Amino acid sequence: MQGAASGIDFLRKYCFDTDGRMFFHVTRDGQPIRKRRYFFSETFTVIAAAAYAKASGDERIADFSRELFGQCIHYATTPGLLPAKYTGTRPAKGIGVPMIMINTAQQLRATIGDTRCDEWISTWIHEIEQDFVKHDIRCVMETVAPDGSIIDHIDGRTLNPGHAIEGAWFILHEAHYRGNDPHLIRLGCQMLDYMWERGWDQQYGGILYYRDVCNKPVQEYWQDMKFWWPHNETIIATLLAYIMTGDEKYARWHRMVHDYAYDHFHDKENGEWMGYLHRDGTVAQTAKGNLYKGPFHLPRQEWYCMQLLNEHLQTS
Repeated sequence: MQGAASGIDFLRKYCFDTDGRMFFHVTRDGQPIRKRRYFFSETFTVIAAAAYAKASGDERIADFSRELFGQCIHYATTPGLLPAKYTGTRPAKGIGVPMIMINTAQQLRATIGDTRCDEWISTWIHEIEQDFVKHDIRCVMETVAPDGSIIDHIDGRTLNPGHAIEGAWFILHEAHYRGNDPHLIRLGCQMLDYMWERGWDQQYGGILYYRDVCNKPVQEYWQDMKFWWPHNETIIATLLAYIMTGDEKYARWHRMVHDYAYDHFHDKENGEWMGYLHRDGTVAQTAKGNLYKGPFHLPRQEWYCMQLLNEHLQTS
């Protein structure tokens, strides 16, 4: 526990700027190198600090986690507080902020508790449902205009199926927490349905990385590759959808994505997963860790699915 406490103390002492936001890179002695416009590092710190506070009983860190959660709410809800991602020519907002805030609040609630969580989770789910889920075209947008309308530009049309499916299981998780709330089950399953239809590669299997909402060419050259993490999120979402609905469609999808992922990403000789495949499922490169791929999505998927299955077996 001492090592963990020292790590948290280092974070608190050196990794926050005077405006309350975190530096993205610091030197070994805590000198700042770089800060990003996003506040995702802060949300992950809330989750980690809350988990440590629960494990250690350290109320000082519990208070720190709740205080930082309040700052994240402030970042997420105060227009103009953070530098704009886009110019005034095409103002936009992304699904990432309400998604990460839902999950941050869920994790905080599950570990040390916070009376603000339920209300804010409802607010962020409403934003996703109102602005990003497009039932008329069976789609979940990654980026929309501030009023929720679709931006007919290459950036605005780009979809990330794996990211939207991750959001779907956050909402299904909330449905489960609320005693199988039927509205949230329906919403989460619709999001999964829409983005499976758009993201599953009918020719080679696996989840395509990017798609265009109008089926036009996608700007990023890696758009048809298979990345590890969308498959982790889809494995969770399909299992959760099946357990909550009993619909055999989701059981079939779960087997499809599970078998694809463990056949293609899993390094059967050395363990863990490769991160990047070509569209045909061959390995693009063998590095298992880099600036983007770390020990997060795969362990979370396997731990969460184990919890789901254990609970399901005990209650069925």
